[in-house]
Amino acid sequence: MAIEFKLQAVAEGVDSADIAEISVKEGDTIEAGQVVMEVETEKAAADIECPHAGRVAKIHVSVGDTVPIGGTLLTIEPADGEGSGKSESEAKQESAEQQRPEDDTGDKSEQVAATDREQAGKEESQRDATPGEPHPRQQAASSSSAPAEAAAGEGEVEQVDVVVLGGGPGGYPAAFEAAIQGMNVALVTEEEKPGGVCLHRGCIPSKALLHVAKLIHEAHESAEWGVTFGEPKIDLDKLRAFRSSVVDQLVGGVAGLCKSRGVKLYHARGTFLDSNTLQLRRPDGYTARLQFKTCIVATGSLPAMPPIFNIGDDRVMDSTGALELPDIPERLLVIGGGYIGLEMGTVYAALGTKVTVVEMTSGLLPGADRDLVRPLAKRLGEQFDAIHLNTKVAGLRATDEGIVAKLESDSLNEEQTFDRVLVSVGRRPNSRNLGLENTKAVVTDRGFIEVNAKLQTADPSLLAVGDVAGEPMLAHKATKEGRVAVEALAGEPAEFDNIAIPAVVFTDPELAWCGLTEAEAKEQGRKVQVFRFPWAASGRAQTLKRTEGLTKLICEEGTERILGMGIVGAGAGELIAEGVLAVENALVARDVAGSIHAHPTLSETVMEAAEGIFSEPTHMHRPPRKKR
Repeated sequence: MAIEFKLQAVAEGVDSADIAEISVKEGDTIEAGQVVMEVETEKAAADIECPHAGRVAKIHVSVGDTVPIGGTLLTIEPADGEGSGKSESEAKQESAEQQRPEDDTGDKSEQVAATDREQAGKEESQRDATPGEPHPRQQAASSSSAPAEAAAGEGEVEQVDVVVLGGGPGGYPAAFEAAIQGMNVALVTEEEKPGGVCLHRGCIPSKALLHVAKLIHEAHESAEWGVTFGEPKIDLDKLRAFRSSVVDQLVGGVAGLCKSRGVKLYHARGTFLDSNTLQLRRPDGYTARLQFKTCIVATGSLPAMPPIFNIGDDRVMDSTGALELPDIPERLLVIGGGYIGLEMGTVYAALGTKVTVVEMTSGLLPGADRDLVRPLAKRLGEQFDAIHLNTKVAGLRATDEGIVAKLESDSLNEEQTFDRVLVSVGRRPNSRNLGLENTKAVVTDRGFIEVNAKLQTADPSLLAVGDVAGEPMLAHKATKEGRVAVEALAGEPAEFDNIAIPAVVFTDPELAWCGLTEAEAKEQGRKVQVFRFPWAASGRAQTLKRTEGLTKLICEEGTERILGMGIVGAGAGELIAEGVLAVENALVARDVAGSIHAHPTLSETVMEAAEGIFSEPTHMHRPPRKKR
């Protein structure tokens, strides 16, 4: 009886794949497990293995076709013995099982071995599967897509070359790079799915919501341009679903890349028993051990919650709680005027909340260039209900009417009531309760693991990357460190020596900077030339009606070498890449000014700022400089 071979799930969240290559033709005889095709998705390419031996009777697809999961690829006439004796119902059951989504992670040979153990009677000593895999007695009742990653039973030991502890933007790129280098790699993440804080509760979901906030603001502003919309109607359920769909799509891609690159994925909490052994524990109490030659610690960070604000009321939120969008409060207090507080304040203000920001220092975004902060502060002053600088929250108190906050400053000493409070006063590294005391790694008083330029710790078997290895706590910095750590581990002359780590605040307008700020240059006693190009002189900014922006260039006096760049304005986060390239490669202002930039674009503001260092920008006049 002929068998229809169908496309199985390639990665979580992916419902179709493109046929990139077909490696068999009709009439060919194939073996079980032979690669017959290669498919591509948005995230990865994958080999498709046919589990049936026999003759290819018909190929149902062509190169370039987009095939849904469950779509028929081949019709196979089974080899002698395969399929013989099977009833029609058994054949249908086999076909249904073939269409069942395959797990995103794990080794197929291990899954086959698990099936063999079931058929052999499943001895009690073999009853438990790997971290992330359910007990065989539970498999019949569990989802067919339950994880099945490795083959170490309870109390047994799995051995790998490299284990990466943490599945965030520092961890999974390190695991992928190690796999590319040919190492036997395991990725351990306490979360149900890889991606870390950035993907699940940080960068990605917040930017999805900020995009919605921007649309709402633009809909209001368009009335000035002659286009009027009605008042926006907010469907919180759909908004949450949009945020979640973005996250799920990316999570599925990461899990699919783990599988395609042969990275073993463990869903468990890992703690060090010693410098070469991790204890793995799942929430259900299951434990196993993982032995390794090298471990890369990439456990990230979590929101700080000072005890004074931790009053045991769910109306007091950290950034994770705020991203859940529990409701649209009438009044929201944001404690902390850093990038997290301002970004989430922007979202809630767009949804209709009256937002009050309290910042202890004299300005929003402490540490950012004041020239860049000024246009943002002005715009936020129009969007927010109130911004209190040089002010502290002396305490919070829960009442039936809301959360009462005591605000104190030289000019303010009063209590105000809010429906919700967002505490955004920073993050702390996830280095506690990891068993690091059982290793030689050194942890600072602030909780960071000490590392050198190769990301090596004081323990020869341990490296550390990302937030847990020190500031700045940025996802892209973690990703770069993860790759450097693996390159150094492979014996390459690699060090983390980047001098232009970009920082971006995704408010509206956006802020972005890299390299030295003007204030830092002065603190270091460096003589610099500074030029500020206002976006009011940009044709593209005029067409967008976003002329509040500014592009600022800091260059070394005499050589004109670019030391830093800062931008405030629409799309600043995209524009800053040119500054990073210039600073990292020691370009001078004339290099940037001499490169033709497309017109009309906001990138021209970078070119004209560079022109201003040694001459006069085309679209901006300034009096001639006095000769010294």
